Amino acid sequence: MMTIPGTVACPFTRPRRRVSRPHRQPEGLAPPPRVPAGRVPRVARLLALAIRLEQLVQAGVVANYTALAELGHVSRARVTQILNLLLLAPDIQEALLFLPRTERGRDAIHLGELQRLALVVDWKQQRKLWQTLLAKKGLTGPLTCPGERAAGERPTC
Repeated sequence: MMTIPGTVACPFTRPRRRVSRPHRQPEGLAPPPRVPAGRVPRVARLLALAIRLEQLVQAGVVANYTALAELGHVSRARVTQILNLLLLAPDIQEALLFLPRTERGRDAIHLGELQRLALVVDWKQQRKLWQTLLAKKGLTGPLTCPGERAAGERPTC
């Protein structure tokens, strides 16, 4: 078989680059909300997780805490540590959920400190220990003022 040397010409045009234009918000829509600086404290996220896990077990979506541990790829002991946050007094739980964001450095309150608090059965004693913990950490304001509030309202003093 014999090949004939030659050139094959194929027309080729480069695709044009799109010129980037600033993104415009459609009329009538509000701009997306600004994300606050910092991160949600770990204990607040763990408490929210504990609430959700308990809901899953109560609804029968997950059979038991062992199944939760398997699904989450953690030990049963870790699931117990997280769920023990539900043993805290309701106003302490609320204060934890509304902890201020951590903008830099370590979180002010750690899970180990709350584990010791959750071991106390009496909520009045828990509240005293909570106040002591807050004083030791130098935290004041909405976290220290349990009391009657309207539904959905953040704790205030």
